[in-house]
Amino acid sequence: MKQAYFNWSSGKDSALALYQVLAEREFKITKLVTTVNTDVARVSMHGLREELLDFQAERLGLPLEKIALNGNVSMSEFSKILGDAARKLKAAGNTHTIFGDIFLEDLKAYREEQLAPVGLKAVFPLWKKDTKQLITEFIDLGFKAITVCVNGKYLDESFVGRILDHQFVADLPKNVDPCGENGEFHTFVFDGPLFSKPIAFKIGEKVNRRYERAESNDDNCFSDDEKAWDTEFYFCDLIPV
Repeated sequence: MKQAYFNWSSGKDSALALYQVLAEREFKITKLVTTVNTDVARVSMHGLREELLDFQAERLGLPLEKIALNGNVSMSEFSKILGDAARKLKAAGNTHTIFGDIFLEDLKAYREEQLAPVGLKAVFPLWKKDTKQLITEFIDLGFKAITVCVNGKYLDESFVGRILDHQFVADLPKNVDPCGENGEFHTFVFDGPLFSKPIAFKIGEKVNRRYERAESNDDNCFSDDEKAWDTEFYFCDLIPV
């Protein structure tokens, strides 16, 4: 069985990709790897509290490795940090690394170009699959998720802090991908067929944040994230209970 680490975003695409990989039994998943913004102790872009990320790994029964990034990391610094982490993971015996990307060609190319010199092969279990079918499968399998961040360029505040169900998908505007693959929304998965038990939380504050356009804030390269020029987001804080 091939040895691989899994790039875990804490959201729905990661959960479904992990489910498929485990079902196919081609890879042994050695650990989850997630980038964390150390300035606020939250998952990069998603804004999820680190404690909830820890609970996910515990419920999934997999080790978790966090890659620390400060909130103003430059693109060059980002690439170096991720490259150093990838080399250590390769030295630990991993030959492959798995992502939940679906159809962003430039992001896929970036990942493959960064990993090739390290000697790691990138795997994309959901690649080019129909996103309406994927989100339907995710919900029908019994996964439970809630939106923690929505992009104000595409969605208003009413979409943040909502459970991801068939009604949510039906309510999405026509220009929004059903899986949010263009960065329209991000989710936190708190239960499902891979979880030993649900993660308990309560909904906290909902906030609107606006950012200046900058090339340096590019956390999107190792998770399902936004383009640097998207500048307004609504976040929903989830509080562990």
